[in-house]
Amino acid sequence: FAMKNTMGYGLNAFLDETEPVRILQRLMIGSEGTLGFVAEAVLRTVEIAPEVATGLLVFPTLLEATSAVPGLVEIGSATVELMDATSLRVAQASGTAPRQIMDIDVADHAALLVEYNGSSPEDLAERSGAAREHFVGLDLSADPGLTSDAAARAGLWTVRKGLYAAVAGNRPSGANALLEDVVVPVERLGETCNELNRLFDAHDYEQSVIFGHAKDGNVHFMLNEQFADTNGLARYERFTDEMVELILDAGGSLKAEHGTGRIMAPFVRRQYGDELYEVMRELKALVDPRGAFNPGVILNDDPRCYLQDLKIAPTVEEEVDRCVECGYCEPVCPSQDLTLTPRQRIVGRREIRDAEQRGDWEQAEALLREYAYLGEQTCAVDGMCSTACPVDIDTGDLVRRLRAESASRIEDLGWDTAARRWDVGVRAASGALSAADAVPAALPRAATAAARAVLGSDRVPLYSQHLPAGGGPRPEPQSPPEAQAVLFAACVSSMFGGSEAGEPSAAQALLRLCERAGVPIAVPEGLASTCCGTPWKSKGMTSGFERMTRTTLPMLWEATDHGRLPVVCDASSCTEGLEAMQAAARPDSPWAGLRFVDSVEFAAQELLPRLRVGQRLESMALHPTCSSTQLGLNESLRKIAEAMAEEVVVPLEWRCCAYAGDRGMLHPELTASATRREAAEVGEHGFDAYASLNRTCELGMTEATGKPYRHVLQHLEAATR
Repeated sequence: FAMKNTMGYGLNAFLDETEPVRILQRLMIGSEGTLGFVAEAVLRTVEIAPEVATGLLVFPTLLEATSAVPGLVEIGSATVELMDATSLRVAQASGTAPRQIMDIDVADHAALLVEYNGSSPEDLAERSGAAREHFVGLDLSADPGLTSDAAARAGLWTVRKGLYAAVAGNRPSGANALLEDVVVPVERLGETCNELNRLFDAHDYEQSVIFGHAKDGNVHFMLNEQFADTNGLARYERFTDEMVELILDAGGSLKAEHGTGRIMAPFVRRQYGDELYEVMRELKALVDPRGAFNPGVILNDDPRCYLQDLKIAPTVEEEVDRCVECGYCEPVCPSQDLTLTPRQRIVGRREIRDAEQRGDWEQAEALLREYAYLGEQTCAVDGMCSTACPVDIDTGDLVRRLRAESASRIEDLGWDTAARRWDVGVRAASGALSAADAVPAALPRAATAAARAVLGSDRVPLYSQHLPAGGGPRPEPQSPPEAQAVLFAACVSSMFGGSEAGEPSAAQALLRLCERAGVPIAVPEGLASTCCGTPWKSKGMTSGFERMTRTTLPMLWEATDHGRLPVVCDASSCTEGLEAMQAAARPDSPWAGLRFVDSVEFAAQELLPRLRVGQRLESMALHPTCSSTQLGLNESLRKIAEAMAEEVVVPLEWRCCAYAGDRGMLHPELTASATRREAAEVGEHGFDAYASLNRTCELGMTEATGKPYRHVLQHLEAATR
């Protein structure tokens, strides 16, 4: 461990003196960035036991639950998580709680989620047996249900982990969800939690939950407050003062896992006393005389600083209002390194609304102009943010609605016209790509660049030399007897040809695989004029989307014998698009009974066991897609790849490529940014093959890496010839 403090003196002299180094480490960590910053750290990892059993202990009262904690610690419980009565009611309301919670009439109950680890099945059995014997002596309201089943364990943890999402996501519009964490001695845990509940009632905080790591006396509590309202701010001030007294009187700390920051800074002197507080001030003055590091954090002379610069949440839109700005969405967003993340898009909408409410129209208009590109045009609307969001927000829904609101009547009419004769539109796009491929790339690129200059970069795609020639027509109709499924061949493979001349498209590859496996599959009449609707939906062209819905779903309803057969689609984004189209239709529509299956899942389940792979590849790199992730297809994708290759690699830096239909051609900088890290990782290794399961994603990854990405079923078709 080595670093330099702000005065530039080297600290390497302490490297051989263990105790000073340990003190220095703790000082730097505890200072929360007020004495300097850690530029590099080496982490000591902790082994995770392979065998785990989880149970839920429901007690009649909170005090009985917390009183049981010391005994549970004694018998070696690896985890003891607390949930109060409000937490249990919230879990019941979700409808997904385990029977231990659903079967009781919650009054003053509380629960402890307990977990036991073992290095082997025998070790776990011994620990679980001792735990069950201990449970017999507890006054429980339900059977603990101690289990090592992965699905059952996940269900128990969903209750605990879902509390924040359930409460924060249902807070009143305009309110902020405030999550605090404190710690008290374990023996004071019960009375402290009871007193917290009393404070909630005294200050009229409803639906406030208490949960936390009971084993360590660590309590989290959450409340909703309207910080923009002066009465709400005054209430929060009164509550905080009483809460501070409660925790300190119990011999606890105002912060447990999280930093003191500015919220608890005014109470640091009260917690540690005058003498230690002055030591902190002297140390800060010595190390950081200019006060450059984290000013106002931990040490703050303003007793009311925690009431300043609080975030407010003006009512904007449904998705925006539910957001708690936790930032969990940011790592999975493809535009994170280029423009805005989902959290920042939502903050931007709040800032625009706040400026409007203040009457600062100049500021609002300036923000709206910037937001058009930063917030709307460079959003891939891939929905990956929803996979990480604790309150289930898909920012893509927000952006699609904004696009629909800003679309002109002429644009909407144009896309509606395209939906009337989509077969013509697909042939035109395919023909244009083939014509462009036949001439030097500079010519079509210059032509599209000129059109973009006139019509706008969000309307006209930019031609790239990496684009292939146009594809062939969609498969001809066929109605084999005893068909087991109906093929919906995506139009995207007809627009964009393959990486190599003459190779079968993904749909053609699937048909050949079905023939080899002896699985008859039908191709419906009228397929050429249909689409999954994604091009219209992602652009906010509502008229065309509704028209395509009225064209596609009735055709599939008839082709599947009124839903008897599943619809198999050869592009993951189109499989997701068909499901979204079905969900957007009227609930009482006859085609609500349609079943959609992606070709990769269909092949993994129905075809692979009946096929023989010839010579196996040494290695294959996979690029899952945003759609395959949300549809749960990635295991099937890997299964097919592992049937063909000795080594199958999904890059650690994988994320959505942001090609998003034509988004990668409208804004190539978006796809370049989204794929940069994954492409660099892929480039460090040589693979025999590169595969994905969606044609436009394959185009994006081919352009990013210079490697020919193909649909995994095209690889499987070649491997089973």
